[in-house]
Amino acid sequence: MWKQIQLSVQCPGRGTYLITEDVNRAVSNAGIITGLAHVFIHHTSASLLVCENADPAVRSDLETFMSRTAPDGDPQFQHLEEGPDDMPAHVRSILTGSGVTIPVTRRRLGLGTWQGLYVYEHRLAAHTRRLTVTLCGDYDDSAGE
Repeated sequence: MWKQIQLSVQCPGRGTYLITEDVNRAVSNAGIITGLAHVFIHHTSASLLVCENADPAVRSDLETFMSRTAPDGDPQFQHLEEGPDDMPAHVRSILTGSGVTIPVTRRRLGLGTWQGLYVYEHRLAAHTRRLTVTLCGDYDDSAGE
């Protein structure tokens, strides 16, 4: 059986925003016991990451890497309509990805001990990001939606 759930994530600006529990809540409320959760972000200037969740320095180091790889205002970029952080945001989202598939085990995301699921906002300004969680697997028919 398949189900889809829409989520919104408030991102105050560039950075990583932990959404593991938001998606776990959606999985649990949908009643999926075992299966797969595919999470997709509907934007070209934000992405999804499965990343180290214990030491925040990992995400800080990732931002350091990205700022060197796709710096704001890079004079090589032609796409400038939405500001100096727009094209670098597109590059960053292409490099990190717009979707992830995670196993569901015992009504929760089957992430590793040190893993978390994040929205990675690449723009400097605040944005509300829309996600679709698609679930497939064995369900508890008595669970609410």
